Amino acid sequence: MIKKKLLTTLTMVALGTMVATAASAQTELRMSWWGGSSRHQATLKALEKFHEKYPDIVVKGEYTGWNGHLSRLTTQIAGNTEPDVMQTNWNWLPIFSRDGKGFYDMNAQSDALHIGNFPEKAIKMTTVQGKIDGLPVSITSRVFYYNKDSWAKAGVKYPKTWEDFKKAGQAFKAKLGDGYYPLVVEARDVFAINRSIFIQKYGKDIISHKTNLLDFTPEEMTKFFQIYVDMVKNHVFPSTEVFASYGKGNMNEMRPWIDGHFGGLYMWNTSIPKYADNLEPPQSMELGPYPMAPGATDSGLLARPSMMFSIGRNTKHPEAAAKLVNFLLNDPDGVKAMGLARGVPLSKAGLNALKVSGDLDETSLPYQGYKMAQTLPQTILPTTYTDNAQLMELFEEEMQHLDYGQSTPAKSAKNFIRRGNRVLKRIAK
Repeated sequence: MIKKKLLTTLTMVALGTMVATAASAQTELRMSWWGGSSRHQATLKALEKFHEKYPDIVVKGEYTGWNGHLSRLTTQIAGNTEPDVMQTNWNWLPIFSRDGKGFYDMNAQSDALHIGNFPEKAIKMTTVQGKIDGLPVSITSRVFYYNKDSWAKAGVKYPKTWEDFKKAGQAFKAKLGDGYYPLVVEARDVFAINRSIFIQKYGKDIISHKTNLLDFTPEEMTKFFQIYVDMVKNHVFPSTEVFASYGKGNMNEMRPWIDGHFGGLYMWNTSIPKYADNLEPPQSMELGPYPMAPGATDSGLLARPSMMFSIGRNTKHPEAAAKLVNFLLNDPDGVKAMGLARGVPLSKAGLNALKVSGDLDETSLPYQGYKMAQTLPQTILPTTYTDNAQLMELFEEEMQHLDYGQSTPAKSAKNFIRRGNRVLKRIAK
């Protein structure tokens, strides 16, 4: 009896030691992201699946809404306490990693991350001085979407060249009235349209990829602003003065958008559902062709990673962190758990996983825009400063000066070059 009791005790001690050893052998990772409740739930589900596959790795999720997330992450990175894996924005690279050393270089885990699953040009955009600072989760592109009903009433086909827009503007005005326009745009939309036109016609980007400063001469910048003036003159979209008359608020919630007075958008493909959903029935939207100048070999498409997964430069577990990123972006189990919570997967393996599972609606407006963007010729990629908020504020000011008769394209060109480069020099230091 005594021997049996002793054996039982020893067995329990041994089991307890094994459990303790297993627990101490577990690798602990921290992962941060922002988003809404649907993204939180999808990511937590994916992390559960990850732990099932890798029971020796435990991941602690640190998730918030958008407000305050950047400032929190900035504090963590400055204090070397950043998470092992982070959801990051592409335009944060100049903030955190101007020399490429702000994040862990994913080249060191290229096999584990299956970097070959991602388009080369996308990886190029997330690479700083030879170091891969993040893997693009998805990509978003500016393409044209149109209100089918408004265009049918105007009796014109969707533009295939930039000159076609001017004809469409005149047709909308003549057939539907002064309050109807083929497009509605904001400053950053105009900037992106003009950039695309300039690249197609002249093969030159507005921001230098070497200096990160405005790369146009005063003459070239004058042409850039003249494009806007000509579009307004031809009733392609409302001027800033006219647009202000509709009041402040989100564009998709404005009455002229809802009732079809505004006939289309130059919009990120990932953002189009909230616009389409706000149209009064039976109106609907569809993707239009991407306008090209005669003989153009580069579309000038503005496409960028909508977000990335980066690994912290101070991580003590780079191999485990790489396994986690790979699981979320390439592994069918992780990809299916996340679904479309972060957009259409850019990874070939991830995209195929959603197609096979039937979770991807290939007739949806976002996917149609994504698919078109992949087929457009693109050699000149945007820089991380192309869509900079401060630069866009300056551009909008010059648009307003033009619309209110306070400037000319030549004067606005000089002002924008001077003030824009001052901003870019400051943020690029």
